[in-house]
Amino acid sequence: MTGRARVHARGRRRDTPSSEPAQPEATRGCPVPRVPRTDPPLSFADLVRRGTAAQQPHQIQPRLQPLTGVRHVSGAGPPAGAEATSQPSEEHQLASGSQGSLLRKKTDVGRDYRDFVVNTRQNLVHVRESTKGTQGSPVMLFSNHVRLKSCSQRHLYKYNVTYTPDIEDGRKREAFLSELEKLLGNRCVYDGNSLLLPHSLGETKKEVVSKLKNEPVKITFELSRELQTTSPDCLRYYNILFKKMLEKMDLNQIGRNYYNKNKKAEFNEHRLEIWPGYVTSILPCEIGLTLCADVSHKLLRMETAYDLISHTREEARGEDAKEKILRKLVGSSVLTKYNNRTYRVDDIIWEMSPSSTFTKSDGSEISFVDYYKERYGTVVTTLNQPLLITKGKWKKSRQDTTHQPIMLVPELCHLTGLTDDMRKDYRMMRDLCTHTRMDPERRQRKLLTFVDALRKNNTVQKELRDWNLELEAGFLSFSGRTLQDVRIHQGRRMVRFDNHKADWSKNTREVPLLRAVSLDHWLIVYTKGNYGTALTLQQNLQKVTPKMGVTVRNAKLLEADDTVQSYIRTLEKHASQNTQMVLFLLPTDNKEIYDGIKRYLCINYPIPSQCVLKRTLDRPKTPVTIATKIALQMNCKLGGALWKVDIGLQNAMFIGIDCFHDIERRRKSVAGFVASIDPDLTRWFSQCIIQQSGQELVKGLTTCLYTALKLWYEQNSSLPRSIIVYRDGVGDGQLQALIDQEVKQMESYLENAYRGQKVRLTFIVVKKRINTRFFIEKDGGRLNNPSPGTVIDLKVTRTEWYDFFIVSQSVREGTGAVSPTHYNVIHDTLQLSPDAVQGLTYKLCHMYYNFSGIIRVPAPCHYAHKLAYLVGQSLHQQPHESLSKSLFYL
Repeated sequence: MTGRARVHARGRRRDTPSSEPAQPEATRGCPVPRVPRTDPPLSFADLVRRGTAAQQPHQIQPRLQPLTGVRHVSGAGPPAGAEATSQPSEEHQLASGSQGSLLRKKTDVGRDYRDFVVNTRQNLVHVRESTKGTQGSPVMLFSNHVRLKSCSQRHLYKYNVTYTPDIEDGRKREAFLSELEKLLGNRCVYDGNSLLLPHSLGETKKEVVSKLKNEPVKITFELSRELQTTSPDCLRYYNILFKKMLEKMDLNQIGRNYYNKNKKAEFNEHRLEIWPGYVTSILPCEIGLTLCADVSHKLLRMETAYDLISHTREEARGEDAKEKILRKLVGSSVLTKYNNRTYRVDDIIWEMSPSSTFTKSDGSEISFVDYYKERYGTVVTTLNQPLLITKGKWKKSRQDTTHQPIMLVPELCHLTGLTDDMRKDYRMMRDLCTHTRMDPERRQRKLLTFVDALRKNNTVQKELRDWNLELEAGFLSFSGRTLQDVRIHQGRRMVRFDNHKADWSKNTREVPLLRAVSLDHWLIVYTKGNYGTALTLQQNLQKVTPKMGVTVRNAKLLEADDTVQSYIRTLEKHASQNTQMVLFLLPTDNKEIYDGIKRYLCINYPIPSQCVLKRTLDRPKTPVTIATKIALQMNCKLGGALWKVDIGLQNAMFIGIDCFHDIERRRKSVAGFVASIDPDLTRWFSQCIIQQSGQELVKGLTTCLYTALKLWYEQNSSLPRSIIVYRDGVGDGQLQALIDQEVKQMESYLENAYRGQKVRLTFIVVKKRINTRFFIEKDGGRLNNPSPGTVIDLKVTRTEWYDFFIVSQSVREGTGAVSPTHYNVIHDTLQLSPDAVQGLTYKLCHMYYNFSGIIRVPAPCHYAHKLAYLVGQSLHQQPHESLSKSLFYL
């Protein structure tokens, strides 16, 4: 689909994972990658001569497999206890720093849960002295970091805490500790497993007995270590401390962030309300500890899940109301205001109601109505409503953790977020954006007000003084650099464009493409009443493509009903081995239809396809622009190339790796692997690996790397001398595991494959989900977004990392603050200098063919994301291998 149409093509039906135990991939009929070769090929030239090259796109061997239909949500069994009797949600524990108790096993009691900071820089000899670059124009920057200073060198004391007998309930554990105020004092921070104190208990190991409601428990405190106040090991405790401070400022925790419901903005016309809030974190930076603060908003709908159930029943009028309710509710997020927690709805249990009873942890029976009245003082007024089921918070790093099902009363669940229909409401989105999208000036003003409130709040200041901490006034400022503009080569020309706008689409409309592919045999499939639209689209394509150097012949126009079965019957009748492309003109953005089309044409009968929404073509003033974008997309899917940049690194292969995790349906995770197979980065090999649900680290990289090297050899008659990997989706806590698994996996394979020849490997971790922001001061003192190409490699970077930030993309003025991307070089035998790796990374942000402009991450990284997303969302199994050398997933 063009633009963002494919992203919006999401139906409301949701699936849940099968209750059957996990089985090996092969036993379920899903294709899996071949087992990596332990002995590398004697010669890649021999392989090519033997005819083991990848199958050509037009040598199609259709896999006539039945399409897998979308399953309905399976009913979950009754939970062991009600929501309030289960242990605290994982999200709440993570936000409060007590996540350890959720995962703790009997053998883990007494374990030292310190934060382990991986020092990757110590192994990079070429940057031990400095990780700072020098190229580019200096620019003064402001950030959203405030320095957190230590006022003394006093030690802090960390104790591991164990309970006998063991207690799983985190709140109960804290309650027992609160009874020991004489021993611990009123200054302590507990994370569920360990305790941080500003004073010593006097003994290395101390055992005490605490009583709560005449229930005695032995608590053992064992000294783990003495810490400096600025030690990275203190970070988690400081974050817990700050969250307690925010609570004392009358902010309410929802998820990981804090919001002020007293200052909510109501949009009665749209039945929405927005709570303003903040996201905060204590970070270890080059200059010491800093408080990173950013603005956040929570959107609530002025209706409950019960309201939605009632309205849907009324609208159904004899149709299957339960099916419609499931489609609308399952997968959505709700907020329960009695405890300010959010939950994802996984299912609805129609056989139960608020009058149903459950067994509490003490063995007594109680109804949901009585429980909520006793526990929260909340009255449930409607008794003939079903109950919602949530299976608990899902974390990709904790996929093996079993979750106790939680039962929720729809009447008490307020809906959050926007539906697809709401997003299509222009007036609603305009009103919301006016309130939530803050330009740099407005954002920084709000953050300054927040920091000032922290500094003036007596309770907060007392807490900080008790821990010998001080929050400086004002945000950090420092010098950054803006890299020089990147030259775009299209056809035989060098394209010049406005770097500040980071978009060259208007500059290249009349310039021939770098590699044009003629479209001779193709189909346009449309639905009843849309023949005229299909014909007009074909004419517009034939109008814009000659200047690109592309020949587009007349397509075969075919009418079909708007069902997956009808589309497939049409393809079975008219598609052939010569068909290069199938374009679908879809009347709606129905996810089931989109998925069915893509599954058939990516798995069963592999042909590149393009889906276009009819409403996209109905825009009155942009038919030529839309036709141009469609033509460019189709040219890429056919193996063409649009433009190139001067990378400046000879004979180098670039690889992007990213993982898709389906947190809604909790299906298997998909790792996308994309590698360049020519020096100009105009040809790409793509492969995915289907893994266990939530698995982030990839185990089958050697298979992907083997095929990528083989294809490179076919194209260039030699192997690449260096390989640069951009790895997205990995958290800071997974760096050591990433080095031990993926980096060593690739290093070992390359050592064997190259048989003693020299090959260099650079591995860079890409992180987009960060709260750090940067601003520049324009004439008149007003803050604005930095220009594309702005690099930051000091002050807010890490001492133990070879890392930097780049602001590569541009946002329209007045639409919000630009988000930088963080890069961390964890392995580098190529020994790239800071200027080299920063410049290389920025250039790669110009090579994404689905947008004529600069994107936020390097192209191979985003290609891997798009591949993993398509397979994870729509295909759910390996695409046909004949598509592996085309960008079929754009």
